[in-house]
Amino acid sequence: MSQPEAGRRAVPESEPRTELGVGIGWRAELDLSIERMPGVDFLEVVAEHINPADLPESLRLLRARGLPVIPHGVSLGVGGAEPPSPARLAHLAACAQALDSPLVSEHLAFVRGGGLEAGHLLPVPRTRESLRVITENVRRAQDALPVPLALENVAAIFGWPDDELTEAQFLAELVERTGVGLLIDVANLYTNQVNLGLSAVAALDALPLEHLAYVHVAGGEEHHGIWHDTHTAAAPQAVLDVLTELCARATPPGVLLEWDDAYPSDAALVSELSRIRAAMSLGREAG
Repeated sequence: MSQPEAGRRAVPESEPRTELGVGIGWRAELDLSIERMPGVDFLEVVAEHINPADLPESLRLLRARGLPVIPHGVSLGVGGAEPPSPARLAHLAACAQALDSPLVSEHLAFVRGGGLEAGHLLPVPRTRESLRVITENVRRAQDALPVPLALENVAAIFGWPDDELTEAQFLAELVERTGVGLLIDVANLYTNQVNLGLSAVAALDALPLEHLAYVHVAGGEEHHGIWHDTHTAAAPQAVLDVLTELCARATPPGVLLEWDDAYPSDAALVSELSRIRAAMSLGREAG
């Protein structure tokens, strides 16, 4: 590794990738379904929904079966002007330790400012100054966590007027500066294509996919021409087509289905996992 500039910390070496397979987001409402579901290789749990000192029995059971479990944060806010909260970082670290997790994931998002909560994962201003601040926030998070960190691209219904970089360029530079992993949500790429006219395929071509930690797939709903990433429906074929395009360019260590409400039958969830595998297979054949 090259020597860092004076006064700058060395960029961490890329972590060895963890092969995960095809997984599903664990939710308390789905615990029994997931316990008896075939073809689940790994799990993700929303970190804010669990107490690491008193894990849900279902998670303990699934972890004992050997399924990796990744804590997925939704409130850290590395995209804000303020440094990440030490208490939130400590909670993520405790979740990773309690679950013996291979990594932790969060969002490249703005969630609060001046003590006010946005209540949503908002896109960050993609400026050089914002990149500088977020780089330091990511480094703080990496220093506080016992396992590697991966950041997820977010779904957006607007873009900031003074953006200097595309989302893919911003993520690529952040990876170069910090060595952080990527959690690429293909449903969010599709959302930004519909809502903002940003080509999902062009984003895939610009992203450093060699730093992929894993991938998200989810469904949503359209209202008045705006696509909402609700995680309450089967993934549309267009989202799976983006997954196929990604798999034609890289081999993701893992692909995970998110479903957060209006839960379907066990059979429907198994069918979704099968659709994901089929889309991955098409991509491998094309690649």
